[in-house]
Amino acid sequence: MTPVPEAALPLAGVRVVDLTRIYSGPYCTFLMGIAGAEIIKVEPPEGEHLRTRKARAGASLPFPMLNANKRHVTIAIKTAQGRELVLLLAERADVLVENFRPGVMDELGLGRDVLRQRNPRLIYASTNGFGSSGPYRDYAAMDLTIQALGGVMDSTGFAGNPPVKAGPAIGDFFAGIHLFGAIVAALYHRERTGEALAPEVAMLEAVYPSLCSSLGMVMGDALLIPRTGNRHGGLNQCPYNVYPAADGYFAIICTSDRHWQSLLTALGRKDLDQSRFATISDRVRHMDEIDEEISRVTAKETRAELTKKLNAAGVPCGAVQSLSEVIRDPQLHASGMLRELDHPEFGPIVVSHSALTYRDHPRAPYRASGSLGRDNRSVFSEIGLKDEDLQRLSRAGVI
Repeated sequence: MTPVPEAALPLAGVRVVDLTRIYSGPYCTFLMGIAGAEIIKVEPPEGEHLRTRKARAGASLPFPMLNANKRHVTIAIKTAQGRELVLLLAERADVLVENFRPGVMDELGLGRDVLRQRNPRLIYASTNGFGSSGPYRDYAAMDLTIQALGGVMDSTGFAGNPPVKAGPAIGDFFAGIHLFGAIVAALYHRERTGEALAPEVAMLEAVYPSLCSSLGMVMGDALLIPRTGNRHGGLNQCPYNVYPAADGYFAIICTSDRHWQSLLTALGRKDLDQSRFATISDRVRHMDEIDEEISRVTAKETRAELTKKLNAAGVPCGAVQSLSEVIRDPQLHASGMLRELDHPEFGPIVVSHSALTYRDHPRAPYRASGSLGRDNRSVFSEIGLKDEDLQRLSRAGVI
C-alpha cells in the first residue's frame, strides 16, 4: 500500500516540543507524530533513561517503539542556557508536552505562565500520576503504584490468592492515549476560539473507567469483592473464561443466549441445552458446572481447531497466544500495525504503528527513532543558532 503523503495527515503542520520520558508522554507524542505532527523530542545530553536501559537483551526496545516519527535533540534543561533553548523552541511550537511531577516545570523556570508569556497560543499539556490538586498531588507515581492505588491489582488474579498487577503497563498507556485525545481536542478548540487550553491527564483517573465491570459489584451490596481470575469482572456473564486446549489455552465468551446455543452446537454438546441453563442468569448460577463441561470438550481440540469451529458458529473466542506468537501474528502484520525493522541502533526488531487509522486512507509513513542528538543541528539552526553556537553549547554540556 502506498504511504499517504505527510502533508495530508490529520496533524500535519502542528509542531510539538516533547519533554516527556519513559512511557506515558512518549506514547502520546508518538501517536501525534504518526498522525503527522512534527515532534521535537528533547533528551538530556546523556540520553533518556529508556535509551540507556541495558539490563537485558531487548530491554531497550521500548525506546524505538515509542519514539519513532520524531526529531531528536539534546538539552540540559536544568541549566540557564538549556532553559532558554526550550523557550526558543516553545515560541515556535503549537504544543508542549511534559510528564514531570506537578511543580517541577515551575522549579525549572519553564512553567505554564512563563511559556505562555513567550507564546500565548501554546497548548501546555501534561500527564502525571494524580493531577495538580488533591492529597496525592506530590506523590511519585509509576505504573505499578497506580495499579495498586487504582484498584487494578485488587481486581486481578484469582480468589483466595494475593493481588497481581496487570501484565501491560496500563496506567502509563491509558494516560498517554487520554492525553493524545485531550491535546487534539485542545487544538480544535484553539482553532474555533483562539483560546489555548492546558490539557492534563492523571494516570489514576485514566485507569478508573476500565474497572467498570468490577465496580458494578462494589456498587451493589457485596461486602467482599473476590478476584475473579479469567472470569468476568462482575461475575455476570457465563461462559466467560479461559479453557484448556490440546496445545494451550482458549478464551470463550457468550454474551447472549444465541451465543450459548451456537457454542453448544459447535462443541457437540446440545445435551447441555437444559432449562436450568436457559438464561444468562441461570448460567451464572451454575458457572462452575458449565466451565467444567466446556473444558471436557476444549481439552481434546487444538486452538486452531477451536478457532475455526467457534468462529464459524459466530461465538466470540480467541486462542491464548504467547508474546512470541503475538509479534508474528498474521493479522497484525497484514494490517500494517506490526512490521519487521532492521533498526540502525537496535538491530532487527518488530515495531508497531499507531492503532489510530482512517478508512480509505493508507497508514502514515513510519520513520525509525533516531540516535541521541541526531537533529541538534537542523532543529537549533531553525531557531537561529549557528555552528559555532552549537560547538560552544556542546563544550559546556548544554546539548
